[in-house]
Amino acid sequence: MGTPERGVHIMAKYKPYDYAQTMMVAVSLADQLQPGTLEHTIHYVVQERLDLRAFDAEHHNDDGGRPGYDPRVLLKVVLLGYSRGLLSSRKLEAACREQIVFMALCCGQRPDHSTIATFVSGMGEERISTLFSQVLLVCHEAELLGGTHFAIDGYKLSSNAAKESSGTHEDLRKKRDKLKELVREHVRTHQHNDRRSEDGKGGGSSSLLPRDPAKRLARLQRQAERIERFLNENEPRQGRSGTEIQSNVTDNESAKMKSSHGIIQGYNANAMVDAKHQVIVHGEAFGVGDDGAVATAMLAGAATHLTHATGEDDPLRQKIVSADTGYFSNQNLEAFEAAEVDAYVPDPKFRSRDPQLATAKRHRRPTDRRKQDYRSKRRWFRGDDFTFDEATERLMCPAGQRLYRCGHDHVTAQGYRATSYRAPKTACLSCELRDRCLQHPESGNPRQVRVFHGRVTETLTSRMKDKIDTPEGRQIYSRRLGIVEPVFGNLGAQKGMNRSTLRGRAKVDTQWKLYCLVHNLEKIARHGRPIR
Repeated sequence: MGTPERGVHIMAKYKPYDYAQTMMVAVSLADQLQPGTLEHTIHYVVQERLDLRAFDAEHHNDDGGRPGYDPRVLLKVVLLGYSRGLLSSRKLEAACREQIVFMALCCGQRPDHSTIATFVSGMGEERISTLFSQVLLVCHEAELLGGTHFAIDGYKLSSNAAKESSGTHEDLRKKRDKLKELVREHVRTHQHNDRRSEDGKGGGSSSLLPRDPAKRLARLQRQAERIERFLNENEPRQGRSGTEIQSNVTDNESAKMKSSHGIIQGYNANAMVDAKHQVIVHGEAFGVGDDGAVATAMLAGAATHLTHATGEDDPLRQKIVSADTGYFSNQNLEAFEAAEVDAYVPDPKFRSRDPQLATAKRHRRPTDRRKQDYRSKRRWFRGDDFTFDEATERLMCPAGQRLYRCGHDHVTAQGYRATSYRAPKTACLSCELRDRCLQHPESGNPRQVRVFHGRVTETLTSRMKDKIDTPEGRQIYSRRLGIVEPVFGNLGAQKGMNRSTLRGRAKVDTQWKLYCLVHNLEKIARHGRPIR
């Protein structure tokens, strides 16, 4: 073979391929579930360790009728789909047709989306709680539970409802009336255009009405009737303080709440996490954004699951439980004390008392320091600007006027003994420092000051403040962030389980517990003993 001449192009030969071709491949379903993977762990735990006989009560087709799907198959598909961010039942149906791992889990069966949706929404609180306890038992046998320190926190879960449908009953009545007025205006415009057309002046429907006025009119009427029906069937919702809170026409058990993405309509999904391997020992969704009243339910649920998993009668007694400032309330602290747990819950101002942050201001950038100085600049005189003489028990204001006692000594709700003083009205009216002393100088009211003489009685909140301010308390509480926050990062950011596709607190709570099951099953796959 001779050497090719210079400048002559040589064509290379490659094997042909075509991505549009169809192949028939023999697949072993068992080989798709490799040990050590999450899908294999889901398959093993659901198939071998969970008791799903409670689901058999729904089927009465032993004598006749079409066979139903095994609940084990449906549960495996749902758990694996949730772990991959497939929250929609239609996406799960498509995955069972197109993805080989899903085909392996359901053994080639193809449950439709309505079957999957009915299975999840109809699972019920008792069944999902039983499944949660059984998975937690597997975690305990795999030595994943430490049982010494637990952290509680909440995650704002967007619901399947629009926040635009929220409002007090008065707001909803105004919205209903506005929709009815739009319907009447729509009809008047349509009648006006009809008369113009009959008079031969030409119809103006293209400019005055939308392209499909009939559909728009029907949609406005449905919205008004929906709000009207909601107002007739539902009473105003009451908040923890006894005042009315906003209702929602689509999902009245959800609530508006602040999240990292702004204001959302959703649920407050709480989780209680064990410190050793971040296993969730209890999860529950609440229809309020406030964490100040959830400790009782969280402690009771965690105790039930841990008792089933570990066999202890009182698994939380004398154990450390930490929570952030959102849980600092008398109701929560009473729940912690009743459960006899060693709780660490800081108040919202505890960082201002931290000695390590005393010099934090001087380490800020110049721009940040200027903003902080502007925000914290005092405009009015405070209590420490008044001089108190302990010998005579007299109080002098910065202008040199003497304040007199008004009322006897009393004890505040925080347990401090205090004395109230008031300046003479005539002295304040002519005082040159009036604008710096009174927030509302035009009101004519004199300045009042309260002098505290120390704590007389201890309260739950005062004891918790003293406890969290100790070096040991701050050190224990500092572990909370690394225990519970990565759990929400895994569920929301990594797995995509950051919203609920269902409506109603019971159904959303079921779906949240399924999300928590996915997290615990992944802990079993990664840190548990190898499963063969």
